[in-house]
Amino acid sequence: MPMKTTKTLLQTGALALSLLATAVMAKVPADQAAQLGTTLTPMGAIKAGNADGSIPAWTGGLPTTAGTVDSKGFLSDPFAGEKPLFVITAATAEKYKDKLTEGQLALFKRYPDTYKIPVYTTHRTAALPDKIYSVIKASAINTDMVDGGNGLTGFADSHYYAFPMPRSGVEVVWNHITRYRGGNVKRLGTRVQPLADGSFNMIQLDEEISYPQELPDLDKSKADNILFYFMQKVTAPARLAGNVLLLHETIDQVKEPRLAWLYNAGQRRVRRAPQVAYDGPATAADGLATADNYDMFAGATDRYNWELVGKKELYIPYNSYKLDSPNLKYADILKAGHINQDLTRYELHRVWEVVATVKPNERHIYAKRHMYFDEDTWQVAEVDHYDGRGQLWRVGEGHAQQYYNKQVPAYTAETLYDLQAGRYSVLGLKNEEARSIEFGATASATSYTPAALRQAGVR
Repeated sequence: MPMKTTKTLLQTGALALSLLATAVMAKVPADQAAQLGTTLTPMGAIKAGNADGSIPAWTGGLPTTAGTVDSKGFLSDPFAGEKPLFVITAATAEKYKDKLTEGQLALFKRYPDTYKIPVYTTHRTAALPDKIYSVIKASAINTDMVDGGNGLTGFADSHYYAFPMPRSGVEVVWNHITRYRGGNVKRLGTRVQPLADGSFNMIQLDEEISYPQELPDLDKSKADNILFYFMQKVTAPARLAGNVLLLHETIDQVKEPRLAWLYNAGQRRVRRAPQVAYDGPATAADGLATADNYDMFAGATDRYNWELVGKKELYIPYNSYKLDSPNLKYADILKAGHINQDLTRYELHRVWEVVATVKPNERHIYAKRHMYFDEDTWQVAEVDHYDGRGQLWRVGEGHAQQYYNKQVPAYTAETLYDLQAGRYSVLGLKNEEARSIEFGATASATSYTPAALRQAGVR
């Protein structure tokens, strides 16, 4: 399938030079980094709006007082009174194809009677704490790549957004991987794979992610190559309850690959889990997602060549507060073929387009990925996955929202549609759970050792 021609959107000559430069070194000079917070947002997006005003200028994002927070931590919708500007359907998709991905167009063809994209007024809501803005320039000036982008150096003191002024595709990917997630995070979430008729059984997950710099009891000298620690415990259904996954995600993955362990509650054993990477099966996904589909993309970058195509404007899932409402039941959301699109919200935003192609000497079930990253948050918004025959196989959509009370952009839910199987996987819904996401959580380094897994998995 020929690659779609993409219009590069650049606002200043200096920025154009920074994007098109072919220098091997990833870090930028201090005078270029000075654009962060001036012509660029502190995170590296173009601050100005687009020519016709359909994308506004960034003016600081949502304030922490943008809405209310209920007793479970769920946020009110700052845009609840808004109605869609228009709704794209299978009958009108051709009219808007220049602002849709190949995957979105394929979903219209696969589900012509039910799939739709409600388009709302664009709000650039992304915002981070000031202390995070202050380290982003340090990343721009100090961070380099090693081994062609498979690892980072000079990044340990910055912690976030390795390349806020990227000049290559792999640098854009690293921004997604190293983005600010709100410090230590805990959430009660779910994974579900509805059958073709829409029926489903919910899998419940207790997840947490912690960072070395946020663990006061950690010996930092023994964690200088750790990006974060991740633990995922299955709590339901009973047949899976007690299984626990532990990851040590590394910064320089050439020096030290990701470390993973699994505790199997039935066997009461802890084992190394090298299969929890690349195209190994995702936890409890019924074969509909790979390990690196988690978080829209996670893990090592070394199996792909990453081409930076440029920027374009797309309708992407955004400000998905309605989808996150605790007043909804999972049955309201999960329908045959795809989630209930009446509960979704799409907006026009600028995205970075990156094409990942498997290297000749490597293998992966996804031979190519067309990826689209929101310029304001660096989160992956859309991914089209192609199989070895060049056929579009799976379509990923990251439904995101700004957790304004904590100044953290994050996913409401991640959907992955299998066009060939006619099924899909959804990760992260929490509408019926006891609490929303907890940012800035207290954690201990002792929880992220293989020896701690057995205790974590007690039913």
